[in-house]
Amino acid sequence: MKDFVDRVISWQKRHGRHDLPWQNTRDPYRIWLSEIMLQQTQVATVIPYYLRFVERFPDIKSLACASLDDVLALWSGLGYYSRAANLHCASQIIMNEQCGIFPRNFDCIINLPGIGRSTAAAICVFAYRQKRAILDGNVKRVLARCFGVAGYPGEKKVQEQLWRKSEALLPRRGITAYTQGLMDLGAGVCLRRNPNCPACPLHRGCVAYKAGRVNELPAPKIRKALPHRQTVMLILLHKREVLLVKRPPAGVWASMWSFPEIASDDEVGTVCAEGFAARVRGSKRLPPLQHGFSHFELNIRPVLLQVDSVKQQAQEPGQLWLNFEDAKHAALPTPVRKLLQQAAAYTW
Repeated sequence: MKDFVDRVISWQKRHGRHDLPWQNTRDPYRIWLSEIMLQQTQVATVIPYYLRFVERFPDIKSLACASLDDVLALWSGLGYYSRAANLHCASQIIMNEQCGIFPRNFDCIINLPGIGRSTAAAICVFAYRQKRAILDGNVKRVLARCFGVAGYPGEKKVQEQLWRKSEALLPRRGITAYTQGLMDLGAGVCLRRNPNCPACPLHRGCVAYKAGRVNELPAPKIRKALPHRQTVMLILLHKREVLLVKRPPAGVWASMWSFPEIASDDEVGTVCAEGFAARVRGSKRLPPLQHGFSHFELNIRPVLLQVDSVKQQAQEPGQLWLNFEDAKHAALPTPVRKLLQQAAAYTW
């Protein structure tokens, strides 16, 4: 065990990452933000979002005082938007219940929205130097290979085994370098595909490496065919303005702005007239767009509609007519942003 820990710490000091924007700080707010952004998202993708986010919201108070629309707009394109909503909600809880001070207690941290066991532990390690075990996806892969833990890490029994191993390996000293080293090994050396085993400081004692089972461990999740859903998105244009509607506060793209959706093309005229008091002068179908979620595939059939008149120019609750430039800065899901760009370039 000691040899494992020493090798990780020594390797991290020489070869690990030391200049990421959220490193070299003990500010729990910035560490928390980075850990949330890095959930299921690669470092290279996160960095520009992180830098923009901390520039706009440099502390908990500024985040808590912002509108959810502003937070989601800044998050737009990063995906998994519930993370942004949970950040916003948690910041308000901290302001109201913790006097704006990020908690030090593990149990208090894990009770905040959007924070699980491994994320809470990482915050405790990097912000407060507490001795806590982490188990993110990269660390699961390192431990499963090194100690020959069979099975899919998402299964309860396998995950419990990995947690026990992670807890047992905690060092007496050097918790930050050790924790960062495990993350760095998983992210840059012990890769899911084509791992660089000769460069790994653990390869001599690695069960998977010695047994030629690197490609078998950890076991992948059994993939099921994802169901397909269909929707028709209506892109209503009126005098170079486009109609956006607010999505419900729960579900896919919660609280974000999108285009109106209908189940069938047959409903276009009725929905425009009755739902948005708009008279359509012309229409054009745009190429279908497919967007993948973790649990289903969404097939979008966009219809571009030129609206001749809008009877109710006053903004209705949950509806906005915006020019293209303003619409680009709204909290839009990625496929909606792509369709907006197509619509802006289109001339009748």
